[in-house]
Amino acid sequence: MKSDYAIEIQGLQKTYSSGVQALKSLDLRIEHGDFFALLGPNGAGKSTTISILSSLIKKTEGKVKICGVDIDENQDLSKTFLGIVPQEFNFGIFESVKNILINQAGYYGISKSEALPRVEFLLEKLSLQDKSTSQAGQLSGGMKRRLMIARALVHDPQILILDEPTAGVDIEIRRSMWEFLTELNANGKTIILTTHYLEEAESLCRNIAIIDHGEIVQNTSMKQLLRGLTKETFVIDVKNPPKSKVNSKKFPMKWIEDNTLEVQIKKGQSMNELFAELTKLKIQVISLRNKSNRLEELFLSLTKGK
Repeated sequence: MKSDYAIEIQGLQKTYSSGVQALKSLDLRIEHGDFFALLGPNGAGKSTTISILSSLIKKTEGKVKICGVDIDENQDLSKTFLGIVPQEFNFGIFESVKNILINQAGYYGISKSEALPRVEFLLEKLSLQDKSTSQAGQLSGGMKRRLMIARALVHDPQILILDEPTAGVDIEIRRSMWEFLTELNANGKTIILTTHYLEEAESLCRNIAIIDHGEIVQNTSMKQLLRGLTKETFVIDVKNPPKSKVNSKKFPMKWIEDNTLEVQIKKGQSMNELFAELTKLKIQVISLRNKSNRLEELFLSLTKGK
């Protein structure tokens, strides 16, 4: 019988031997088929949570179920539901790309003949087919990152956990990875993402939990969270700026350079109102962009990062 949740965490605590309490009674539920963001500043407890899920470290207290299986009651079975992409590269650098994937499948009892079609599929989807016989250590950083994703998927887990998967990856490769992950999720794969690229989380994920100092400070849908944004800051490049740096009572403004200013729009105000105000002040707009993405502004306010 299928469990109600892909991940179910209740009262999770972790205190290290040093006395540092990394997790403080964490509660979290992630539904099957979700694309879920687990965000937080460095040291917030994200990696500790992932390490407990993958049985790399032992929890101090609490219950954890993966696809309905309690990790204390059947750790081996619970691990088969997971594919983990850690931050650090941890494969044999002298092994070939294809052998790394075939051997990984073997750890899950998958024969070579059964694994090969899956390996070929993943190599193609992640643009690694031309490197299948190359030693892993000879790959570029972006290719190594894609190899890590392929390895996590070779046993076809129900849940894929990605811990900073696009760190150090160029924009083109990052976007191709986004497309692949979106396709996986559309086909039913539950994906849990941690990332410092907040635009990545905003564009990919439907639900989100923000963790800070070992506690969940927000757990909601991405849409609902973004509705809580009370203001947005825009950077505007202007043409022929006025000689005196005019200001607006309606929209807080700050001139950064002669031709650039920052403007705040509060919740309920429209872009039309802003442009009407700029026209009134005889400010001609060349371009307009967000100073930071919407999720970043919320994230900073929720994690004491002001």
